[in-house]
Amino acid sequence: MPNDSELARIAASLETIAASLARLAPPPVAEPDFDAADCFVFDPATGLKPVSRVNRVPIVLLKGIDRSRDILFDNTLRFARGLPANNALLWGARGMGKSSLVKAVHAAVNAELAATARPPLKLVEIPREDIAHLPDLMSLLVRAPAPILLFCDDLSFDHDDTAYKSLKAALEGGVEGRPGSVLFYATSNRRHLLPRDMIENERSTAINPGEAVEEKVSLSDRFGLWLGFHNCSQDQYLEMIDGYVAAYGLSDLVEREDVRREALEWATTRGSRSGRVAHQFIMDLAGRLGRTLAISGEAAD
Repeated sequence: MPNDSELARIAASLETIAASLARLAPPPVAEPDFDAADCFVFDPATGLKPVSRVNRVPIVLLKGIDRSRDILFDNTLRFARGLPANNALLWGARGMGKSSLVKAVHAAVNAELAATARPPLKLVEIPREDIAHLPDLMSLLVRAPAPILLFCDDLSFDHDDTAYKSLKAALEGGVEGRPGSVLFYATSNRRHLLPRDMIENERSTAINPGEAVEEKVSLSDRFGLWLGFHNCSQDQYLEMIDGYVAAYGLSDLVEREDVRREALEWATTRGSRSGRVAHQFIMDLAGRLGRTLAISGEAAD
């Protein structure tokens, strides 16, 4: 049986080990300060990081997606007013304003709420690679004093990726379900969020192909609102160009037809027409003209 000195030595060793383990453990996530900003980015290690300046464009500059814009705005405004609303999946062509629309709608809804007594809608972005931590994030958001619009950009899942199960549970499943104060919006190039060959592989190798595919495809069913974004026409592309030229105060420096001709050539060299391509052209044009990209009537950055 160890004597008192040996017991003291063992106790000291255990205390040293406990202290070392405490230093290795991640620090506790700080309680979020929802009054710090209207927008936040989630980090699993540190919690919610406030974003003082959001990278977005005014909703009036989003051309060629009028129907999707109106539907998403109405859905978001109902939610911010405490009424029922659906989770939304914005899917389709690259560069057609899916993520821009979410951020623009958030600003437009808060502008609508400004004259009311309701608290502003908070936007919280969770990176795609942190979706597995969604249950932890939900536990933080459920205590928020304001409605939360939870947003994940470019959401999709690859082979052997099981994080989609956390998303399914957070959206609708589980005992607690999705908190009524949280709405989830996601953008994706895929309508079903999973690659087709992954779904086909499940179908061909499963004992019951129908059930295996159903589990994966059902993820998209958790979104009550699906908004499709498709490649724009030439007229829609030129409408975007005209809108940017007017908004950024470039009309007095360039001829409309010259700008349109250059914009079409720009799109041809890139092999596509989209809102992103239109904005990239405007950035090049403004740079050549020596002008900053500030909305007319606002101060430049």
